[in-house]
Amino acid sequence: MKTQGLLKISLRQNAIFIPSEMIVNDSKNLSGTTSVLAANVAKLGFTFSETLLQALNNVNPKYKIEVLEVLREILGTDKNWTPLVKEWNVPTNESVLDHILVFFGNVFNMTGGTTLQCGHIIPDNTFPLERYNGCPFCGTPFQFGKLENIGQGSKLKVLELWKEKDLNNFYMSLLQSKTALDATQIDSLKIAMKYLALPKTDVAMKETLMLVIDLLIENGNEDLASQFLKTPTDILRYLWYKNTGLLQIIEPKTIIKRASKNSQHFYNVLDTSAQAKIASQKDLKLKYSRKECLMVANWLNNMQMDVETMCEIMHPKRGMWVRFIRALRLAEYSKRKGFEKLNFLMDVFYNQVYDVWQSKVNSSRLKFDADKTFALLKQRPGLFARSLFSNMLWFGADETIAHFEEVIDKVPARLVFTLNMYAQNYFDVNMQRSVKPLGGTNKRIASNQLLKLYDDTQLETMKNQIEELTILAMKKRFASVSNPNKTIYIDPQLYNMPVSIGDRSETVQDLPVALMGTRFPVEGNEVRLFMQWGKDLPAQHLDMDLSCHVAYEDRSDMCSFSRLTTTGCQHSGDIRSIPNKIGTAEYININIDELAKAKAKFVTFTCNAYSNGSITPNLVVGWMNSKYPMKISERTGVAYDPSCVDHQVRVTQNVAKGLVFGVLDVAKREIVWLEMTFGGQVVGGLDFKGVQALLAKLSSKLNIGNLLELKAEAQGLTIIDTENADEVYNAQWAMNAALVTQLLID
Repeated sequence: MKTQGLLKISLRQNAIFIPSEMIVNDSKNLSGTTSVLAANVAKLGFTFSETLLQALNNVNPKYKIEVLEVLREILGTDKNWTPLVKEWNVPTNESVLDHILVFFGNVFNMTGGTTLQCGHIIPDNTFPLERYNGCPFCGTPFQFGKLENIGQGSKLKVLELWKEKDLNNFYMSLLQSKTALDATQIDSLKIAMKYLALPKTDVAMKETLMLVIDLLIENGNEDLASQFLKTPTDILRYLWYKNTGLLQIIEPKTIIKRASKNSQHFYNVLDTSAQAKIASQKDLKLKYSRKECLMVANWLNNMQMDVETMCEIMHPKRGMWVRFIRALRLAEYSKRKGFEKLNFLMDVFYNQVYDVWQSKVNSSRLKFDADKTFALLKQRPGLFARSLFSNMLWFGADETIAHFEEVIDKVPARLVFTLNMYAQNYFDVNMQRSVKPLGGTNKRIASNQLLKLYDDTQLETMKNQIEELTILAMKKRFASVSNPNKTIYIDPQLYNMPVSIGDRSETVQDLPVALMGTRFPVEGNEVRLFMQWGKDLPAQHLDMDLSCHVAYEDRSDMCSFSRLTTTGCQHSGDIRSIPNKIGTAEYININIDELAKAKAKFVTFTCNAYSNGSITPNLVVGWMNSKYPMKISERTGVAYDPSCVDHQVRVTQNVAKGLVFGVLDVAKREIVWLEMTFGGQVVGGLDFKGVQALLAKLSSKLNIGNLLELKAEAQGLTIIDTENADEVYNAQWAMNAALVTQLLID
């Protein structure tokens, strides 16, 4: 299990980890087992670098088998990829009338027709049953096939060698990441912490710190863990993580509302939102042992912070704190000898004998007291940065910028970059911005009403002021770091990769990772979407839908369960029940030439849960792409080929009803990888303007290439065109987003 887990970590970084103890010889000639391994891996769409091939040649044969098994597991070669329709690229011409006739035929128990395993009678002259692997009426599959067409991919992804040093460096980079980790990074960190010793290093992000604290407490090091808990919010974050598995502090009411909404259904008789609400409330109930209560009481009692400040920090989550105080019996412990500070804390907190900083800021803003407002904001530079744009509109740009310049050096670099990236959209009167509240779905919000007070010239000046200020601040930070190097190489691909700040992915990428906003060129004329779900689950009704939204200049279209055939798109059929343990699959073929001829602009890839609840965990979605035509099995309809997979993600948290996982730009023939949750039961519930807002947000982000150019200019480095440079930054380096964040000098 250990080696498999570490192999999965390395594969996400486009590498294969080989422990030194697995190397058993030093042969220069390729062995038979190595050649067979390379051939099998090529069928899956991968190949080895020269150094990796040589290293694999000298490892234990059992480890070679393990490498292949891990690749096959991740690519799902043992899963059931059989769709509802055989040779589904040819339409079955099923219609609504077919469904109506079958419905009435079964209601009135008609004679004749064909009775299927599910019990439904299919009248003659309705559905062409010879074309189906299951029931066309209820979507229950009966026949299953295996992968047939493997190795159709037109390119192989080159895997590199990872040794212990590379693995440990990656482990360290996750702990030191200066931005919050996404779901893939969190999963990798958990695996690393399970099998590797915890290195001694400062943990930059609070969310990451929770994982470290949890590990220490599990190992009985409560006292060591307490050293990392600097504020009451740290304690609350840890307690909430242990209760929910969420690293962000999402309010209970938000979680309950989300669970209830996900269980709503078009048909009232199938609506289970009330039951879901009750179940969610039960899951969130707090219950702690005496040992845990005493541990938290000691943490609060020994915290190196005055009580009034602690209470002010606790105030924004006052409702949650009241629940936790009761569940942890803190009032009881506060009466014990030695817990005098905790007793004082309880008294001040419950009687609210403390000032709230944010209320003072709000009060002074409403009074237009600029001096007092800015004096307060300069006490907390990070919050000043987050409210900079609105304060520029409220008090005037020049005055606000002048005050902000005094504290910009104390603002975390990730926030400085955020200001630079989002100013363009914020100061656009006509621009709607994409936001995602904690625990919610992506939303778009209208522009600030105060923008109407300013003309276009003034707003453009504000944009320029922000850009000049932030770039100058970053140059100063880069210049403050001494660098003996003279030359730098910047891979051209890095200019297409956005800096990973905000918009964290909540799905896991088991194959080589990509940053949100990364663009994938389409090699051929066809893109094939795929979705697989239900593996290891018992047979049941579990209706997940794969669909796409086609946007034209003056209209829109969709391809989904209700519209299997449309211009440029063909669906493989709507499966609504899963077979026992093996799962099932759906596909959509997208013909770019047909869409271009019809003047389509964008195609948005989506999956959503038609069943009650949210998208089922371990559901996999992605797309295939090859310069060569991708075949579909005539016998079973299986159309999955791992060698053609461009990108795929796996859902791990069942919080979203719908998920956008990519957008095809028809004219540019490239796919933008993005992740946007939405609350619709069908693709019709997708807010396409929200997608456009998110795309605008991603395109506004500073790319890694431009960031490195800033570094080169500030540190006097000469940019050269070859990797024969003192500093080399290539696409392989950029795959580790946590390592890229080390450029954000604080």
